[in-house]
Amino acid sequence: MLRSLKKILVLLLATASLAACSLPGLSSSGNQDGISIASLGTTEAEIMGYINMYMIQHYTNLPVDHITNLGSSSMNHAAFMTGDANLASVRYTGTSLTGELGLPAVTDPDKAYQLVVAGFEEEFDQTWYPSYGFANSYAFMIRRQDAEEKGISKVSDLAPYADQVKVGVDNSWIHRDGDGYANFVETYGFDFPNLYPMTIGLVYTAVASGEVDVVLGYSTDGRIIAEDLVVLEDDRQLFPPYDASPVVTNQVREAHPEIDAIMAKLAGEISNEEMQRLNYTSDNYLLEPATVAREWLLRKNFFEDKAPYLEPVRKELAN
Repeated sequence: MLRSLKKILVLLLATASLAACSLPGLSSSGNQDGISIASLGTTEAEIMGYINMYMIQHYTNLPVDHITNLGSSSMNHAAFMTGDANLASVRYTGTSLTGELGLPAVTDPDKAYQLVVAGFEEEFDQTWYPSYGFANSYAFMIRRQDAEEKGISKVSDLAPYADQVKVGVDNSWIHRDGDGYANFVETYGFDFPNLYPMTIGLVYTAVASGEVDVVLGYSTDGRIIAEDLVVLEDDRQLFPPYDASPVVTNQVREAHPEIDAIMAKLAGEISNEEMQRLNYTSDNYLLEPATVAREWLLRKNFFEDKAPYLEPVRKELAN
């Protein structure tokens, strides 16, 4: 009962926040005759939103809106519940499991996926599609030179160096329940005497400049490429899985069953490394997420099929 009340309160707060914001592309009625894609306020989510939009435009003649900069998963979910959106460009298993569903975190990726699929179907009448292939989770990382010289490829390999290295971590991670520092020590059996909390955006430059030796960042961040870092395998599964998938309302699936086939084309197509490259391309070269999405789709030959109503889309993609 308490969990249900908590979920209701979170949804009400998110809905109130959504109603108070004047977000571009967000109307009170949504796209009643087509697809309204909702994206979180990240480069990654926007790239995936445009990938979805161009795919749907290519394979159907449905009108498509793209609502960007929905800052949190709860706002994204609220847009679904109010009818302002009906397809989420990306949701993460770990976030939605403990957030929208209010369930305990789990470390097994398959179990987490099964729980969100069943939970979103039962509670929200929504379909959680198979993963794109990448997961944006917490990850320890080090400079490539150090990884190669010391033969470090997984987190447990850090044990012999634990009292020597300086470790930069996200401020909020220190006291997190379930997968925070105390859980790290319990899971891996060693601690870091030289631990330096900082904002997540600083960890990448801190390790690249040599101020610290190991950092905790996000596994698909484009700065991993920019700073030539190696992501270490979480070999004892401390962190919950954050596998990325699109989510759609069953109302849309029933009205437009071709959506299933379109989303299936993207399943398993983007690895962590590929998502890092896409994020890096957008952030490092200041390219719009829409441009990065178009170029990726063209490079991967997703526009080979022909249809008479596609010429406007083809002309836009050619520009």
